Amino acid sequence: MAKRNILFFSFLIFLNFAQAQVPTPRQLFPGLFEKVQLSGIFPDNKTFVDAVPLRTPSAIMSDYTSMSASQEFNLKQFVSSNFILPGMTNTGFKSNIPAGIRVHIDTLWTVLYRKPDQYQQYSSLLKLPAGYVVPGGRFREMYYWDSYFTMLGLQECHKTTILQHMISDFAYLIDKYGFIPNGMRTYYLTRSQPPFFSMMIDLLAGDMGNKTLVRYQPELLKEYAFWMKGAKGLAVDAAGENVVCMPDGALLNRYWDDSDKPREESYKQDVEAVKNTRQRPEEFYRNVRAAAESGWDFSSRWFSDPNDLGTIQTTDIIPVDLNCLLYHLELSIARAYQLKGETGNYHVYLNKASVRKKAILKYCWSETDGWFMDYNWKTKAFSPVKTLAGIFPLEFNIAGKKQSDKVASYLKANFLKPGGLVTTLNRTGQQWDSPNAWAPLQYIAIDGLRKYHHTVLARSVAERWISTNTRVFEQTGKLMEKYNVIDTKTKAGGGEYALQDGFGWTNGVLLNLMDHYPAPIKIKLQQ
Repeated sequence: MAKRNILFFSFLIFLNFAQAQVPTPRQLFPGLFEKVQLSGIFPDNKTFVDAVPLRTPSAIMSDYTSMSASQEFNLKQFVSSNFILPGMTNTGFKSNIPAGIRVHIDTLWTVLYRKPDQYQQYSSLLKLPAGYVVPGGRFREMYYWDSYFTMLGLQECHKTTILQHMISDFAYLIDKYGFIPNGMRTYYLTRSQPPFFSMMIDLLAGDMGNKTLVRYQPELLKEYAFWMKGAKGLAVDAAGENVVCMPDGALLNRYWDDSDKPREESYKQDVEAVKNTRQRPEEFYRNVRAAAESGWDFSSRWFSDPNDLGTIQTTDIIPVDLNCLLYHLELSIARAYQLKGETGNYHVYLNKASVRKKAILKYCWSETDGWFMDYNWKTKAFSPVKTLAGIFPLEFNIAGKKQSDKVASYLKANFLKPGGLVTTLNRTGQQWDSPNAWAPLQYIAIDGLRKYHHTVLARSVAERWISTNTRVFEQTGKLMEKYNVIDTKTKAGGGEYALQDGFGWTNGVLLNLMDHYPAPIKIKLQQ
């Protein structure tokens, strides 16, 4: 029986691996892909990889091979004749500013909602069984960690069915591929994103009860296996995929991508950037991709020189927020076992969570700075960049009371700005640095402060963020992907693409905060 079980699970692993090998645009159109992405015929590299072929790849490549040598060959015309180019998700939508921001958000749910996909052969879009909400703009597909913060708003307006559908989509992806990809495209199948699935289950359980946790425990276990798959036989002071074995034997996690090639959706940027690094190309691309898995692409958080992308070292860093999320995942699995009456397994995962919590406190708490830091496992020192990720231990009740007091004090003195909380204290031109602020980090900070009874500060952050969102909406009729919270009259900038509007997680967080902090906004936009 034991041998049969081993063979069965080996087959499942093989099946998941085989299913994950879905051809990407670069694999389907070798040569043409590189030519298009490096040519600049589309300002955004995401355009071509999201296009849908009108014929089979072999037919398109045959014509490309025979026609491209001609002096009259027009690359853009060839692509337009052989592919359906993507459009923006909210094209044609016009805001009704006088109707107010709540009406705007309620309308946007219908604009950003997508019905179950009809499969289009050779498209990069992954097929999902149920409807979902996209972020907006160039982000035409569902994204992993974005969706949790979008769900916060869906829950506030009692759209539980959509929330259920999105969670069932994520469960389907875990069952099919063994993990939740960064986004719902074939070119994202080498990496995940911050693991918020267990948090999504908590949201749904709030509406549907604890049976939700038991129902999705198989997928929680599979996601946990994905994040821990490099752990077996790992030596001290060594790393395997997403796992690092610390000097004391504790296992913590890092961001990682299975590929060491340029990102297909940002191919030109990566090929240009690798010219300015001393790293081997494979090492540089891996670090860039790992940063993309973090969702913080890009930030001085990942650089040894805050102003130089070429010094990116994502795989050397133990991120405090990632390990807090995995702590929550371990607790969620433990609770599911407890609900099922499986006491032995309950204690196994409770112990895993306890060990991780101790390791987070040991390696990521800086008593000197009064802040939770990322840890560089190679240099055996704190990463010098202080980031808003340091608030995550409050959200997950990992910090002690004295630590929370120091964090709140440091946050107020350094991160709190006229329009909300900056992402880091560095101005580098990267989008996940000052002066930019992002909805998901505002929510985590506010909720974490509230849990430790720093209610006045939590309200101050919430009111500043609501005010920033509201003011921009009243001026433009839009809700943005990110905001400048220092010079509140200036748009956020940086990044590899133009500022996007829509925008899923901004809508969700704003609606949640407006419902929890409904008092009139009286604060002045000043520190």
